[in-house]
Amino acid sequence: MVANEKIKVSILDDHQSIVDGYVYRLTKTPNIEVVATLKYGEDLEPSLAMHPTDVLLLDIGVPTSEDNNIPYPILHAIPSLLQLHPGLNILVISMYTERGLIRGVMEAGASGYILKDDSATLQELGSVILGVARGGIHFSNKAHQLFLSYQLSQGGEALSPRQLEALSLCASYPDRLTSDLAREMLVSHSTLRNLLSGAYIKLGVRTRAAAIAQAQNIGIITPPAPPKANQ
Repeated sequence: MVANEKIKVSILDDHQSIVDGYVYRLTKTPNIEVVATLKYGEDLEPSLAMHPTDVLLLDIGVPTSEDNNIPYPILHAIPSLLQLHPGLNILVISMYTERGLIRGVMEAGASGYILKDDSATLQELGSVILGVARGGIHFSNKAHQLFLSYQLSQGGEALSPRQLEALSLCASYPDRLTSDLAREMLVSHSTLRNLLSGAYIKLGVRTRAAAIAQAQNIGIITPPAPPKANQ
């Protein structure tokens, strides 16, 4: 995304009053432009093709289409959309608190999970979107605790070798774009983003810089070089 260019947001939610609330809040953030609002899952892909989007606000309980009230297959849709639109970031806003579903959404590639009753976070929705657009993640506190409890129950608290590799690469090249680092690792942009998001969650942080610092502090990647002594 070009510096100073507005962050383009699309919204998929079948409750008009909720959409109106999001739009109202986001109009107060000068750097954000809402480019599309949708009610049905099957309208999402053609809309993204027509309206390039940086951050998608996604309700995971929306109907598939006007004629099909069964919920849209989100766990299939998220990785598919990220494959088609590598620069897209998906922020889920949902009423569902099932921890396995939260885990599934995040492992599919979402950049965060906000609960619809988390009024404090929704009041700061513009700031949250700005952070997600820069590659960060965001959870409601309750959703984060549910996700972590699921990870711990599955024995999943340790970073995987690929997550450690990704963080190590980011630490060595802090100014390089995620897409460049993905090519270095011979993976897709969305795969690297998923590796980093998973690492952020396990480390309890929200940004790349914080993840690097935390990983260095606890000694799971190479620590920063000591400052050079004055000659």
